[in-house]
Order: sequence, then structure tokens, then C-alpha cells
Amino acid sequence: MPLPRLALASGLGQAAGTGAALATVAPLSQLDDRCLVAEAQTGSRAAFEELVRRYDRDVLRLALNLMKRPEDARDVYQEAFLKVYRNLHRFRFECSFYTWLYRIVTNVCLDQLRRRKTRREDQAIIIDHSGDEIDVLSSVSDERSFSNPARELDRKVLGIRIQEALSKLTPRERTVFELKHYQGLRLRTIGEMLNTTEETAKNTLFRATKKLRSQLAGLRS
Repeated sequence: MPLPRLALASGLGQAAGTGAALATVAPLSQLDDRCLVAEAQTGSRAAFEELVRRYDRDVLRLALNLMKRPEDARDVYQEAFLKVYRNLHRFRFECSFYTWLYRIVTNVCLDQLRRRKTRREDQAIIIDHSGDEIDVLSSVSDERSFSNPARELDRKVLGIRIQEALSKLTPRERTVFELKHYQGLRLRTIGEMLNTTEETAKNTLFRATKKLRSQLAGLRS
């Protein structure tokens, strides 16, 4: 299912737009990230909007994978791009814009996951590996369950067990695990996103994997 394109908060439109002159030289869509960032730092609203268009689906997908709840993913999306907008003048090209942006998104997700863990919220909705949403509070007597109720029940129980195991990880362990296994990112990239080293990310992943194996010991898919 395609991800929705979300509108940014109205506060982004208050910057003075100077992208018209740049557009006469080359279409914004043909410029690389470095040029777009440089123009956006001078106040070009058009350049910033092109950066948003270029990465909005990736940001929303990452937020959804980490947060699991669509409404939380939308909140992360909005907050992350607002942070990018407000802090773009501080970007010094010491890493790629992509890495810097993902670092912001990941940190916003970490903050929300920490708050969620503190509140001890239970997730009613989980997403299995096929991409389907499972309401763990609902009954299993839906149309799909009639074809094979035992398999449907097993799938829901498996999803609940995995989600329970993930919830016992620290926010950082869960984030590293999901960035590695669900996003397919390299440990070096994950380390950069979390403003730490590749070795630290590797150790965090090891701890997360060890905890999950312990929690899911004896579970058969």
C-alpha cells in the first residue's frame, strides 16, 4: 500500500523564498543534495521543499517501521522535518544529508519510544512480516480465519510474542535491531545515525539479538 504524502506544518512556509533564481540555472530535481542544502541554507523555500519531496517517503517508511503505529509515524514525520528546517543552518556537510536526516528521524523515534516505555503503553496494533496489521485485542473470528483458523491464531500469537520480546529491549537496542534487520542498513551507517561508532552499534545489536533469542527460546514458527 503506497505511503501517503503528508503536508508539513504551516510554519515551514514562513521562510523567504529565493529559489526562483536557482531554478533558472537548473531544475531543482536535477541538483544533488549538497547543492539543494546550500540553497536551502540561503533561504530558498523551493530548495527545501525539493529536499522534503526527495526524502518524505523514506522518512515516513522509517518512522512507520520503528514506531509501528501510523499515527505515531505521522507525528515523527512532522516533527523530524520541522527539526531539519530549524537546524539546517547548522549542517556543515561533515556527513551526507541523508545520514544527517535519518539521524534526526531516529532520535525523534527514540524519544517517543522512551516516552512510550515510561508510560508502559501496550500496542494494540502490530505489523507482521507480510505487512499486515494485526489488532491483538480483536478476536480471531474474521473472514480469513475461517479458511485456516489454527494458522491464523498461530500467526497472531507469533506476532504478539515477537512484539512482546521487542518491547523488552531498550529503545536504543530496538532501534538498532530494526534499522539493521527491517531497514537493511549497515552498522556503520547506523552508528553515524546514532552519533556513535560502528563498534558500539554492533555491540548494541548483539545485546538486542541475545535478548530476543532468550525471550523467544522454544518458539516455533
